[in-house]
Amino acid sequence: MSTEKYDIVIIGSGMGGLVCGDILSREGYSVCILEKNKQIGGCLQTYVRDRVIFDSGVHYLGGLDKGQNLYQLFQYLGIMDKLKLKKMNVDAFDKIIMDNDDKEYVFAQGYENFIQKLLVNFPHEEKALRLYCDKIKEVCDKFPLYNLRTGGGFAAKVEVMEIDTKQFIESITTNKRLQEVLVGNNMLYAGQPGKTPFYVHAMILNSYIESSWKCINGGSQIGHLMSKNIHSRGGLIKRDCAVKKIVVEDGKVSHVIVDNNRRIDGKLFISNIHPAKTLEMTETALIKNAFRNRIKSLENSISNFTLNIIFKEDTFKYFQHNYYYFKEGHVWEQGNYTEANWPLGYVVFAGAGKSTEYAEAMTILAYMRYDEVQQWGHTFNTVSETEERGGEYDAFKKQKAEKLLDRV
Repeated sequence: MSTEKYDIVIIGSGMGGLVCGDILSREGYSVCILEKNKQIGGCLQTYVRDRVIFDSGVHYLGGLDKGQNLYQLFQYLGIMDKLKLKKMNVDAFDKIIMDNDDKEYVFAQGYENFIQKLLVNFPHEEKALRLYCDKIKEVCDKFPLYNLRTGGGFAAKVEVMEIDTKQFIESITTNKRLQEVLVGNNMLYAGQPGKTPFYVHAMILNSYIESSWKCINGGSQIGHLMSKNIHSRGGLIKRDCAVKKIVVEDGKVSHVIVDNNRRIDGKLFISNIHPAKTLEMTETALIKNAFRNRIKSLENSISNFTLNIIFKEDTFKYFQHNYYYFKEGHVWEQGNYTEANWPLGYVVFAGAGKSTEYAEAMTILAYMRYDEVQQWGHTFNTVSETEERGGEYDAFKKQKAEKLLDRV
């Protein structure tokens, strides 16, 4: 069995794994990142159809103006000035729309601008909107790491971690329409009533209200730039290298076993994959069965059906905002659809390309539960490892796509 040894071994090359690898290689550690797929980046990945680039996950970013949190992180990593970015419409980065209502409710960049634009449709709700924005800033301030500060233990966060998003918004306004609009883009965090804490809502919305951006030709550039940083310091990223087993010896992880029974040793190990998968690969009595069962039983958030549309050249005007739609009265219930009423909501993104006037393509997302595709759960199909799923699968996708497009 061949053996390699590193200071740090990282399982998974998603954003978290790459940032860890970049920072630790910067500090002089020998780093090896193991990625089971051909392409690195996790949700940063892009893919190409008919020479048009599509994002798999990073459709827009927040906090990238000078001094804001993501700007500071990317500046520290040395990639900020290399990113190709396009700022979204300052007066409307997201537009919230619904059936039975012809209005477009806009979310604007900058807190005062955000308030003023919503006051156009809610002229009597200034107090509620200011309370809402103040609470977002107050809650975000309780999380030092979010603000790239040291200090401040768990105690500082406890007082805000139990605030429920739906309950808080209902406490500041009785206006049902405003209550719906303020969570109109809750597909960003798979929001659920009674489950989604306000701090999750606050940290995500704060980032976009501060500033909103699209990556020109996709978010994979972020991963590629960090990969260059890691390689420049002698670090390695092994693609097509799936970890099969995490081995514990003398009370700590000593090595991992990867494809072809190869062994990779390390002094420290970081897992940037699903915690249930991490535990599944780790055989040790140090991890109690009660803990394993608790992690295994945790509910995964809902996924989505994605429809990509490529336009004929110079036919569809580019829009510098996103559209979030939901069926009236179902803003919190979009995941509780039936076959008959799907979709109860969707989001529309126009990809940022070279042209500032016309869009090359559009991506539409709508919630889709795993049980709808569970019958194909045993299959695995990628560009490098293809597997046919049959005519029934193709018919399922076509029917879904047509139904979603009709609703849009």
